Amino acid sequence: MSEPIHLDHEGLVATIRIDRPDRRNALNLTAVEALDAAVGAIAESPTRAVILTGTEGHFCAGADLKELEDLSFALRLRAMLDRLAALPVPVIAAISGSCMGLGMQLVLACDLRVATPDARFAVPVAKLGLMVDHWTLERLAATFGPGAARHLVLSAQVLDADDAYRLGFVQELGDLDAARALAERITHLAPLSIAGSKLGLNLLEHRPETAAYEEVFHRAWASDDLAEGRAAFAERRAPRFGGS
Repeated sequence: MSEPIHLDHEGLVATIRIDRPDRRNALNLTAVEALDAAVGAIAESPTRAVILTGTEGHFCAGADLKELEDLSFALRLRAMLDRLAALPVPVIAAISGSCMGLGMQLVLACDLRVATPDARFAVPVAKLGLMVDHWTLERLAATFGPGAARHLVLSAQVLDADDAYRLGFVQELGDLDAARALAERITHLAPLSIAGSKLGLNLLEHRPETAAYEEVFHRAWASDDLAEGRAAFAERRAPRFGGS
């Protein structure tokens, strides 16, 4: 079995590549652990810019629902995303094809986003009975704007690359080469200035008290609706949610 995550260094640029093409690069727990290890290796390297991308035409179609088990997966994912977002160097998402659910959480943990015209973005948790954590909603609103964030989450709307670019979520329209060119430009800038600015921007996240949200988050992950959403996905049918 091939490795789900590959890490390569070229000069001062590191590239993390998700390699699960049979699942459109959806992540299971093994892949999340491997991605976390790659992030840890980058933190110990002289890297000045990171590119995160997928293989064979897709960025990441979300969590692998064939293997998604319980809340522990979401909590482990959160720890990995925190480490990715905390890297002191800019992280660029090079996006093509599907960028859904967990894929959106990955790109929200990145600083800059470059997308090909065929990229598609969605947070379809309401189709599955899932919930994302508050950090995801906070970053979604900060990068897309509150109205677009509500549209994405509350209606499971799918946005194309032009929509994402127009709303400021995507900074450049282009392919992996465009992302590499952006990363190379960054390597010539002052690293301490960039690290300090990134820290300051991250501190703009006010992290309000979210106890009420945590309660409903855990309730959703223990719900009958989640079981129904997973069953409907596996059986390729429309789910029948009961609200419990």
